[in-house]
Amino acid sequence: MNDLTPLKPIPSLISVAIGLIIWFVIPVPEGVTPYAWHLLALFVATIAAIIGKAMPIGAVSIIAIALVAITQVTNPGNPAAALDDALSGFSNQLIWLIGISIMISLSLTKTGLGARIGYYFISVFGKKTLGIAYALALAEVTLAPVTPSNTARGGGIIHPIMKSIANSFDSKPEPGSTEKIGRYLALVTYNVNPITSAMFITATAPNPLIVNLLLQGTNSTFRLTWAMWATAALVPGIVSLLVMPLVIFKLYPPTIKNTPDAPQFAKNKLQELGAISLAEKITLAVFVLLLFLWAGIPAFIFGSAWEVNPTTAAFIGLAILLASGVLSWDDILKHKGAWDTVVWFAALVMMAAYLGKLGLVSWLSQTVGNSIDHLGIGWVGGMILLTLVYVYSHYLFASTTAHITAMFAAFYSAGLVLGAPPDLFGLVLAFASSLMMSLTHYATGTAPIVFGSGYTTLGEWWKTGLIISMVNLLIWSLVGGLWWKYLGYW
Repeated sequence: MNDLTPLKPIPSLISVAIGLIIWFVIPVPEGVTPYAWHLLALFVATIAAIIGKAMPIGAVSIIAIALVAITQVTNPGNPAAALDDALSGFSNQLIWLIGISIMISLSLTKTGLGARIGYYFISVFGKKTLGIAYALALAEVTLAPVTPSNTARGGGIIHPIMKSIANSFDSKPEPGSTEKIGRYLALVTYNVNPITSAMFITATAPNPLIVNLLLQGTNSTFRLTWAMWATAALVPGIVSLLVMPLVIFKLYPPTIKNTPDAPQFAKNKLQELGAISLAEKITLAVFVLLLFLWAGIPAFIFGSAWEVNPTTAAFIGLAILLASGVLSWDDILKHKGAWDTVVWFAALVMMAAYLGKLGLVSWLSQTVGNSIDHLGIGWVGGMILLTLVYVYSHYLFASTTAHITAMFAAFYSAGLVLGAPPDLFGLVLAFASSLMMSLTHYATGTAPIVFGSGYTTLGEWWKTGLIISMVNLLIWSLVGGLWWKYLGYW
């Protein structure tokens, strides 16, 4: 019995209680069907269980799928159809795009290519502390398009490189030592992660969920492709990556500002890695191919007949890595994070989709929109208010996925009710969904890894996160808004 890992009692009871109260106690509002309300009860209980960590998110999702099938809230009186509805998330192409991309990104760590890229940039730009910060940012943005796990990218590849650099300057995670360079690089390393996550659909797992929610919110009129997302994020992303290290430099200036030995240190690390291997060359070629296909270059050059679906492209990339032996099938089977993502993603997408189909999201957005409309602040003020509430409510969440699933669709629809341009507000909320990860030491999976290394205090982390969140929101709203206007996105 000691080996069992059952539900955690307190968060489980809380989530069950929330579900039962919504289902049986709170009256069904006018304009909402009982089945939509009951699905909301299951959905909110699921989110509560995820937030409370009653079980791992994949396990909670399996229970949610089972409950949707058993209660038949999506298809009353038809058990087989209800089961089909409950499993429908697994047929979503975007889910498999992220799952397969996570599997592909395993090759970065297995071959050592990710570390090689990081040390290469430091060998070129690392003569000053600020240069090291920009080198780490450049390394992460290079890896971001092909690493859908921002935790694997920031915590598994970039953070160990940052620690090696700090250690080389005898900057340890302790008072009087971390101030040399470690604290600064740790704060920069982490705050790069939300920015790069916002720059590509494939840079963090929840981004395709956002694409799905935007499609549902506009009845498929606002369809963000990989290339459109990357193009929209290009200018504000670059500006954020340039400004953020400077802001942190002002907040917590390192005592070591010149690092003439860093390039040689990085070169020594590259020598330890040895000559670039055949596996690394194949991995690099696969990543170039994926970017080529995801950006729609064949279709642009040769016409629409050459268009390759992004998920198909991901399968092609994985197939090449498997056929060449860079990755083995055992590697794929052991990659629990990828399979876990497919499961929880499928469950949450399914529930969110049927909340929309059953009319719950429309009712909620009308209610929120009408409440804000009474304030008389117009669609601009309403959009700003909705964005700020959406972003800073992330203090209450330890999962960006849970936050996006719980709030994105309702807030986006409420903005549309107020008259906000669908494309403009959609882009603002989409990018804010990653930028809000800067706030806390539990905001996303990368946060506890970097914070846990001990280079910063909790106060330093939260102060930096709040300031950087405001700087990023200004950049992405103002610079981004002008850029998107120029592109004709709104």
